[in-house]
Amino acid sequence: MEPDALSYNAGISRMRERRAMAAGAAAAKRDAGGEAGARRHHYSAGISACEKGEQWQRALALLSEMREVKLDPNVISYSAGINACEKGGQWQQALSMLRTMRLRKLDVGFTIYGITASMCEQGGQWSQVLFLFREVRDLVTGK
Repeated sequence: MEPDALSYNAGISRMRERRAMAAGAAAAKRDAGGEAGARRHHYSAGISACEKGEQWQRALALLSEMREVKLDPNVISYSAGINACEKGGQWQQALSMLRTMRLRKLDVGFTIYGITASMCEQGGQWSQVLFLFREVRDLVTGK
């Protein structure tokens, strides 16, 4: 029996259904944090877009908006905000976010310390640079 247009269309429909199911499963896995996780993901994506567009003020506004709607920023949100501040030369804001991350017991990576220390150095804030290096040293040595 030769396949005809009807059987081809049926096969294509089944392929579309499988792709839609796979995409739905991937979205469910990505948004495993529920509605809050999905919203946090969207805010973080917006903050990252602001970073790429060198809109540090808008990135900070989105971080502030997250807190206003009772949505705690995560490491990704803060990291994108710090990167946006780097592009805008805003060492004070970056340092403030890094401190907030530490107070909230978020996992601050060495890259974020390095970016923030570099901004402080460019701003002539040598005492802040030394403080950040001490923090990194203490993290590495477990003090």
